[in-house]
Amino acid sequence: MKNVLFLLVLSLAGSFMSLFVCRAADDRVSQYPSQLLKFSATKEQQVRMLATNLNISLPPEIRDFFDAARNGDCAMVTNTIERLGPKYVASYHNSGEKLPEWIPFWQPMTEVESAYEAFAAGGTKYPLAFGEGIIQSIPAGSIYFGGSDAGRMVVTALCESQAQGKPFYTLTQNALSDGRYEDYLRAMYGKQIYLPTTNDVQRALEEYKADAGLRYKQGQLKPGEDVRVVNGQVQVNGPVSVMGIHALLVKVILEHNPKPRFFLEESYPMDTIYPYLSPHGLIFELHHTALMGFTAQVLDSDNAFWTKECQTMLGNWLKPDSSLSNVCAFAETVYGKKDWSHFTGDETFVTNEFATQAFSKLRVSIAGLYAWRLMNQSKGDDPARLRAEADYAFRQAFTFCPTSPDVVIRYANFLVSESRIGDAIMLARTALKLVPDSNYFNNLLSQLLNTRAQSEGATH
Repeated sequence: MKNVLFLLVLSLAGSFMSLFVCRAADDRVSQYPSQLLKFSATKEQQVRMLATNLNISLPPEIRDFFDAARNGDCAMVTNTIERLGPKYVASYHNSGEKLPEWIPFWQPMTEVESAYEAFAAGGTKYPLAFGEGIIQSIPAGSIYFGGSDAGRMVVTALCESQAQGKPFYTLTQNALSDGRYEDYLRAMYGKQIYLPTTNDVQRALEEYKADAGLRYKQGQLKPGEDVRVVNGQVQVNGPVSVMGIHALLVKVILEHNPKPRFFLEESYPMDTIYPYLSPHGLIFELHHTALMGFTAQVLDSDNAFWTKECQTMLGNWLKPDSSLSNVCAFAETVYGKKDWSHFTGDETFVTNEFATQAFSKLRVSIAGLYAWRLMNQSKGDDPARLRAEADYAFRQAFTFCPTSPDVVIRYANFLVSESRIGDAIMLARTALKLVPDSNYFNNLLSQLLNTRAQSEGATH
């Protein structure tokens, strides 16, 4: 299992890099919604019960952490996770050493801390809209995979009872190869739903390595996939490979729990489960069987849902036929120049980093699914309709957050695949105007300009 643990540590290390930092302690619990404070108290109770079951005293780090959470001290909560996080990652390599006593309580702590981060960074309105929007769309008794920190932790915090699976069971696809995380899930849900075993994890690793090794020989690796063959052995590393393994474990859970409905919020794209996904409000429904295609009703419903979301947040101007040049002009005016003179949307949205990033992530995920289905057409899909819906969804995601590398790069790739290199260059230039020192956007623009030059040179 050493390979699985090594991949896991890479994934965990990446998660710590994305932490928001609360710059100052705030002892006013009134700034947080009552659901968050109730959730924190419930997690503290869960931790105390776990300590009793393990027959250990509650470590001082844990007592201090939950004291801070109870008092609304986000800085103390966040700083504790920042301080302990590297030690948690290092503990996977120190198998011969005694583990710190707080290790068994890591999952509840990170759930509380990430929920606090979201409300500290985003205020109350949009984290609540995000979490409650997802919760209200999922039927009771379902199984939900949260991908982003907000998609997992805010939803977890706002559920009636995460530990009891009310109204649904909350997991994350990001840590399915982590034995500690699986132990945590098994303690809560093991009697109600099937969860991957150690053998399941090992089989997923071997299956992925066999497939990746074959694609390595054929020169068909996916973008960002780190696969090497050393002394005849396939070695896989990095987040793309981690999520490839986790996608197989998602399918294990799907296959062994045939009755519940499944829903998923994307973190990294997992194209092996794309055939099973359909848009479902803010997130995806994950079906038990692959879908032959999207009906007009599915596409109409998604279009109407997100058009309404955009109207609420950005004003009633972004239409399916709005040009990319108008979208870029809006981004430069509103996000770049801070010119609100003609803005009819919600100024608290476009000035809220949590809100713009969270909702753009949700929308670009659906756009990515459309783009994938367009490239892997089945008889049940209408290519022209998919193309139109993908482009509209990408424009919406870009308008939500024109400085998101995820949005800009995925949209640029779509435009290049559609032979719209000029539009891709316009997109990259707009993003670069908003973030002039961005290496992502500088590199992207350089690559696009080189691609256009090569294409023009080949025609002469």
